[in-house]
Amino acid sequence: MRDSVRVRYAPSPTGFPHVGNIRTALFNWLFARNMGGSFIVRIEDTDVARMVDGAVESILDGLRWLGLDWDEGPEVGGEYGPYFQSQRLGIYQPIVQRLVRDGHAYLCYCSPERLEEMRLEQTRRKEPPGYDRRCRSLSNEERARLEDEGITPVIRFKTPLDGETRFNDLIKGEVAFKNSTLDDFVLLKSDGYPTYHLANVVDDHLMAISHVLRADEWLASTPRHILLYNALGFEPPQFAHLPMILGSDRSKLSKRHGAVSITEYQDQGYLPEAMVNFLALLGWSLDDRTELMSREELVKNFNLERISRTSAIFDLKKLDWMNGVYIRQLSQDELLERLMPFLESGLPTSVERPISLDYVRKIIPLVQERMRTLGEGVELYDFFFINQPDYDAELLLGKTLDRERASGALGISLDRLSGLDSFDSESLEGVLRLLSSELGLKTGEFFGLIRVATTGRIAAPPLFQTMAVLGRERCLGRIEEATRRLSRRGPEQ
Repeated sequence: MRDSVRVRYAPSPTGFPHVGNIRTALFNWLFARNMGGSFIVRIEDTDVARMVDGAVESILDGLRWLGLDWDEGPEVGGEYGPYFQSQRLGIYQPIVQRLVRDGHAYLCYCSPERLEEMRLEQTRRKEPPGYDRRCRSLSNEERARLEDEGITPVIRFKTPLDGETRFNDLIKGEVAFKNSTLDDFVLLKSDGYPTYHLANVVDDHLMAISHVLRADEWLASTPRHILLYNALGFEPPQFAHLPMILGSDRSKLSKRHGAVSITEYQDQGYLPEAMVNFLALLGWSLDDRTELMSREELVKNFNLERISRTSAIFDLKKLDWMNGVYIRQLSQDELLERLMPFLESGLPTSVERPISLDYVRKIIPLVQERMRTLGEGVELYDFFFINQPDYDAELLLGKTLDRERASGALGISLDRLSGLDSFDSESLEGVLRLLSSELGLKTGEFFGLIRVATTGRIAAPPLFQTMAVLGRERCLGRIEEATRRLSRRGPEQ
């Protein structure tokens, strides 16, 4: 089997790839790499009306970002191309005509209006929706009359009216569908473009796809595909339908759960290696306890037997935790390299460019243990770069201080800090701890006052190291500004 495994990721560019879609790509890639097979990318772009500009580029960029390299497909080519279905239209027409000639398909002249009325009537009668096969048994005379009216027909598959279609799913086991529950589905649309069902089956056969790993939502389409394979005399591939991904509340995964485009995760500062690890565990596991695995470990251990039959849960908190772990595993130089683009693009334009690498290198030891995403590094720690943080003066008071006492403490702090010979963390800690005792303030409330004054935040990296990195001039200027804020009165406070 290792020499014959060929799997494909076949997205439709009708939108940008979300996590469920990319999970399918990852499982196919891991299976191919584990089995020493080929991973093929095919763009199914026959739904012209729903095409989204930039979707193809987003799909390929997402794969590249995650390191899911493809052996055949767009940009790399291959002997089974072309790999855009819109460039393969000449392949489908003769195959459909053969199906019609052999009695496996027929021309349907029903108008969209007639089909809509049929669906409404079926809904009114509480019947399952499906084509009523009106055109399945038209006489030659009736077809000729409809042709003379200038109607461009679609071509439908002639589904058997009885019996059942069975197949073995590599994850779900034996699956059977009664043919009576299947309608006569469209193979070729009136515009000459194939439907998903036709193009999918034909291309998988012509591209020698051995295994089809796809989302569970396509399970109900599989009997149609099996029937079509049989009608064409093609050997079907092996099917494996991946478990659904649900939100943390076990409802259908949506944007509120985190089902956004994979490029949005990239833009937010998630690491690709963390994303691969996280997505691999959405429906697959090595055992009951291992959660952190490198790409190499995933490839080595991935197999279909460990794919779950039950739905996977998308837990954004777990992704944040995992990404934080991966950030902490980076060397400081690696984190510097990955963080810089986010700082350059995310910090206000008022921050001088280019941003100093040496300065950021001093900051990284203070924030690396606290960061969950690279984007969060910009959002939470912008006070290292901006001239003056914006905050409500009430934050300076904490839970116990009044304005007069806080202002006095800041004034004395300003005087003591101005006189320091060295503005390093040890010197800062020595003078501020002593001053806290002299002022009769608890270290928590006094250090909290200084923290807000110098960073604008109630939670920040260790105070003395932070102040040392900020530097004397910036810290003293911010403490002066804090005393001015405390002296102001009015609704703006």
